[in-house]
Amino acid sequence: MASNPGNSASRGKYADRLDPKLWDYIDEVNSWYPPEIVAAPIAEQRAVYDKMCVAFHRGHPEGVVTSDGLVATAAHAIPVRRYHMANNAAAIVVYYHGGGFVLGDLDSHDDICAEICAGTGFEVISADYRLAPEHLHPASFDDALAVFEWVAATSALPIVLCGESAGGNLAAAMAQATRHHPRHAVGQMLIYPGLGGDETGRSYVEHAEAPLLTVADIEFYRRIRSAPGQSADDPTFSPLKDRDFSGLPPTVIVTAECDPLSSDGEIYRDRILAAGGQARWREEPRLVHSFLRARPTVPSAAEAFARIVGDIVRLGAGDER
Repeated sequence: MASNPGNSASRGKYADRLDPKLWDYIDEVNSWYPPEIVAAPIAEQRAVYDKMCVAFHRGHPEGVVTSDGLVATAAHAIPVRRYHMANNAAAIVVYYHGGGFVLGDLDSHDDICAEICAGTGFEVISADYRLAPEHLHPASFDDALAVFEWVAATSALPIVLCGESAGGNLAAAMAQATRHHPRHAVGQMLIYPGLGGDETGRSYVEHAEAPLLTVADIEFYRRIRSAPGQSADDPTFSPLKDRDFSGLPPTVIVTAECDPLSSDGEIYRDRILAAGGQARWREEPRLVHSFLRARPTVPSAAEAFARIVGDIVRLGAGDER
């Protein structure tokens, strides 16, 4: 992660590689959620992260209406939040938030979901899920699947799966697990997802110490959600470990250039294409992990987010090629 704000020497090869406005964003994130917080108790990490999310929250666009609900399972209820406009939506987006499977909830990515709703005109269902380390894998997968099945049963609209970071992992796992479901997704939008790729790969090596997400961070989050005896080849844990990439919906993967996870998106695209599917991968230049939160102040992040919204529109309309 990034070091002391304003210290160009500590920024290493990224000092001149990233836009000054993006550095302002990185420094602000680190002022709220410093790199050393990973050594703190989980409860403290969550409290600090939640305060940061409140500080970055930019409200809802005019016309977006929200309502909270619960998806009942045999053992517990899963919180969800619905976003919609007055228009008749053409599709519904199931959104899984990021946070390394340890952080985040319906509030942490609330404004992002609201802006996706406003920008697409689609309904959005934001899915909460149980977090590690209290709830190890496959708890988050099971909750994500329960929400998908609830949406499939209660809405007739075409379903677009969407997630960022850890949520991108869940969205990809949902696409793979439900590809033969009668109400399978018509598309999936993965935003800098962690898909369990080879850590000797291109971006893992080149950007091992990137601002806001390092390889050490990725390893921490992987360990903390792993149940005893977790299989390295479990595609519900690491979607890139699947042996079959056929039958997946049209897919768009967007990654940041300066992010160790970028290679995951490239490889996932290649495997879908090799299996005869439709997939596009776009690496946004000179951006870092979590750039969605930078969209209010960093023009390149705002432009990247606008492209993502356009991708979701095309996926929901069945126009993705």
